[in-house]
Amino acid sequence: MHFIAFNQNLCPKIKGITFQTFLSVIVLILLFDFCLFERTKSYVMGEWTGRRFRSPLARTVYYKLLDDQRHREDTHPYWYRFEVDKIPEELKDKFMPCHQDTETSLFLENCYEKSDYIFTQLYFSMARSVLSWFMSPTSINGWLDRGSMFIFSQNQIKDLLNITDDWRAENFLDLGAGDGKITQKLSHLFNQVYATEASNVMIKRLKERNFSVLDIDAWDNGNITYDLIGCLNLLDRCDKPISILHSIKKSLRKGGGRALVAVVLPFSSYVEEGSSDHQPTEKIHVEGSSFEEQATSLIKHVFEPAGFNVDKFTRVPYLCEGDMGKSFYVLDDALFVLSPKVTS
Repeated sequence: MHFIAFNQNLCPKIKGITFQTFLSVIVLILLFDFCLFERTKSYVMGEWTGRRFRSPLARTVYYKLLDDQRHREDTHPYWYRFEVDKIPEELKDKFMPCHQDTETSLFLENCYEKSDYIFTQLYFSMARSVLSWFMSPTSINGWLDRGSMFIFSQNQIKDLLNITDDWRAENFLDLGAGDGKITQKLSHLFNQVYATEASNVMIKRLKERNFSVLDIDAWDNGNITYDLIGCLNLLDRCDKPISILHSIKKSLRKGGGRALVAVVLPFSSYVEEGSSDHQPTEKIHVEGSSFEEQATSLIKHVFEPAGFNVDKFTRVPYLCEGDMGKSFYVLDDALFVLSPKVTS
């Protein structure tokens, strides 16, 4: 196991003893318990089953290690699989297959390593429990500087946008940019990078990365037009997704502006803040049960009615750094490049 020191600013004194020291004692007790398992072990198909571990922590870490080994051995993970025969003929040439490349693998390896920082993961778990009383999950991750996301590598996004290494445009706007780490993957392609974010904690993270943060209610006021607008995993988490699509369309630079839209499938709306029942004011209805059917429904029933053509789309994983229970968490993302329909 790997161990790293805490940020001293996050460890207040408790009656002369730092919180770090207090937590270290707890962890040592847990690690001692981790070593206490029965001598008799079950052996099934050449592997320890883990059923004889007395400690819940031991079982959690044991099964996480098995899960990590399974993912490391899977060179063709399911989250890139797409059955082209299940989509309409006119969309087949617009689908771009992806695979797990070096940059994606490096992110996963970093997740494996971070999840083994037992002291840090226990601290995160305790901090989340306390902070959840008065902070949203997004703000908690921003405050702890954890839970970073990964959607695409730089090579994948260049292929999807059909651009070369030396391609450069005037500006890029990332809506709901979070901590800005995904925004950063595109920043070198533009002279100016803008972002919006509802969480004050995440706004601070974005400013630390020198992004120009715009008001969430004013980015579409017409003062700026954009070469590319990112709307990455936002449509299922905002109150008015249809309005956002129309605002994106009118804010793109005429004659070349495009939108990069990622949507988690199966589609499920959940508004984190500002809604008593966590449901959006504007509903998006997505038909179908399979990934392919729902991706087609988004194109036919959401993007095209909003005034967009789909230039290209793909399937990629929406990865998030994990914890002691799992090294990473993954959802299935449909990633679209959209351009406004030309009207006469």
